[in-house]
Amino acid sequence: MKPVAIIPARWGSTRFPGKPLVQLAGRPLVVHVLDACRRSGAFADVRVATDDERIAAAVAEAGGTVERTGSHHPSGTDRVAEVAARLPPAVQVVVNVQGDEPLVHPEALQALAAAFDDPDVEMATLIRPLEEEERGNPNVVKAVIDVRSDALLFSRADVPFSRSGAPVARWAHQGLYGYRTPTLLRLASLAPTPLERIEGLEQLRALENGIRIRCVPTAHLSIGVDSPEDLARAEALLASGRAT
Repeated sequence: MKPVAIIPARWGSTRFPGKPLVQLAGRPLVVHVLDACRRSGAFADVRVATDDERIAAAVAEAGGTVERTGSHHPSGTDRVAEVAARLPPAVQVVVNVQGDEPLVHPEALQALAAAFDDPDVEMATLIRPLEEEERGNPNVVKAVIDVRSDALLFSRADVPFSRSGAPVARWAHQGLYGYRTPTLLRLASLAPTPLERIEGLEQLRALENGIRIRCVPTAHLSIGVDSPEDLARAEALLASGRAT
């Protein structure tokens, strides 16, 4: 069975309230994400997880399926886990597609879903080549991977450090995740960890608890919209054609 995509969407973003319904090229952000998931053909089903009536109405108008969730969740992962816990047992893989990633490319979603063709993969995420000017930007999360493309570290710092000055492959993390369903439910049950708190990166909770994360390279650019400035960048990227 193909994975099920779950798109967590909440109204109450601290920096950008109501952003799932902010318009980009005439459509709400969350509808862009919904459409990308459907176009990818990678999923058996696509559902938007929300506790907000306005978001639910917009998704329903776009022909999407809504899963109502509690309003108490501290993160999108917890919201996705609530929905995953009530899916049929036949659903073995769930992909968390952030509702604020309107430019996510269908081919990137296909690649992420395909990572689970390897039975050893319990969790997977996307990475892309890091651009030189991003190295010092703490808002661009860096990924360091091993020879199997499993994550060794995620950090806001400029890693890895090249002691000799020799060129080194550098990767930026794109915040979309796939999970075996039991792995997601286990992760959601774990308490925040020291490195997670220090870096402000939830995926470090998985690494600190011994959950391996397969990193899937993609050449497709995407932007997480966390502020009005990010929305302007997404509009420029969409207009330039670099997101296609």
